[in-house]
Amino acid sequence: MKLIKPIWVVEDNEDDVELTLAALAESHLANPVVVMRDGSEVLRRLLDPLEIESHPVVILMDIKMPKVSGIDVLRNIKANPRVRNFPIVMLSSSRQGPDIAECYSLGANAYIVKPVESQEFFEAVKAAGKFWAVVNQQPE
Repeated sequence: MKLIKPIWVVEDNEDDVELTLAALAESHLANPVVVMRDGSEVLRRLLDPLEIESHPVVILMDIKMPKVSGIDVLRNIKANPRVRNFPIVMLSSSRQGPDIAECYSLGANAYIVKPVESQEFFEAVKAAGKFWAVVNQQPE
């Protein structure tokens, strides 16, 4: 039986966490959702050999966070051969070209701008969750 991998949501804004969790719940995905509040927790869990079974199907990650930014987490993950293939979707309110370009140059798989309207953000997260957890095929 295939292990159902979790979706990691890395976000420090409580309102965005709640909206993200609601969108993923409405998608009726079987994947458990793990919420982390800062980038240092992501790096600790990815590099801990005891956490190997709980590695994510996708990481949905904010750019601006305390301790370690999403961009720094992305940089560290993509530089590590053991974990570089994990899909990472950056979530940001920034529409600035340099932020988007930097994320893609570091290896982000997607970049979603958090729309001002909560319903638009809800639908974007719902679509991303379905794509990465159900549609996308990853190597074993």
